[in-house]
Amino acid sequence: MSVVCPICEGAGLRILTRPDGEQYATACGCQTQRRALANLERARIPRRYEHCTLDNYETSFPSSHRSLLKAHLAAKKFVEGYPIETDGSGLLITGNIGVGKTHLAVGILQSLIMERGATGLFYDYRELLKEVQHSYNPKVSATELEILKPVFDAEILLLDELGASKPTDWVWDTVAHILNTRYNDKRTTIITTNYANQAPLGAEASTPRNVMRDETLGDRIGERMRSRLQEMCVIVEMQGEDFRQKIKRATLA
Repeated sequence: MSVVCPICEGAGLRILTRPDGEQYATACGCQTQRRALANLERARIPRRYEHCTLDNYETSFPSSHRSLLKAHLAAKKFVEGYPIETDGSGLLITGNIGVGKTHLAVGILQSLIMERGATGLFYDYRELLKEVQHSYNPKVSATELEILKPVFDAEILLLDELGASKPTDWVWDTVAHILNTRYNDKRTTIITTNYANQAPLGAEASTPRNVMRDETLGDRIGERMRSRLQEMCVIVEMQGEDFRQKIKRATLA
């Protein structure tokens, strides 16, 4: 059962009195809270990450890297400055697997919804691409535009694990369509990726093509879109060991 607001007793309105004695009705603060909770439910945050907030994001566990605290402070500053100071810019959160990128990003999204009155959507990059591809099936009623419209229009879009799908021309075109549309509309996009924010192999004259190295974000989404992200987003780099492997496993022992 839902708790009845002790101030308005469930009416949704408060009766206040002006200095001249005249009474008037105004919306109760509980209505703002209810709207925020409803927006949070519509944000598509997976159950695995529902608990993730900025308040419970850990930065001081044994062997934690100083970049985690820096990223946490940047996240809180972003929330505090939204939407005036951020002015449509987003965040590109990079780092190795298990350093807490998704936790931090979801914490930002939850804070923006609950504290700043925003609306938003969580999308896993791979699942979004699968949904778009599935729309090409003639037996499916949903069209590509119907799937992408909420992504284009979302006030806040959290795109998790950018670059995780195998790069193809179709993938690059789809990513370009999403990012360019949101860039042109000055909509805030929060992105996480496991790939370093660097150009593709051979894109820089100083990089020999026969050098073995890990793939970069430029390799996965193309240099043109990586360059666009530098305009769209503030870069937040996170370093450290896999928290799930190192800390959580040790705790269970």
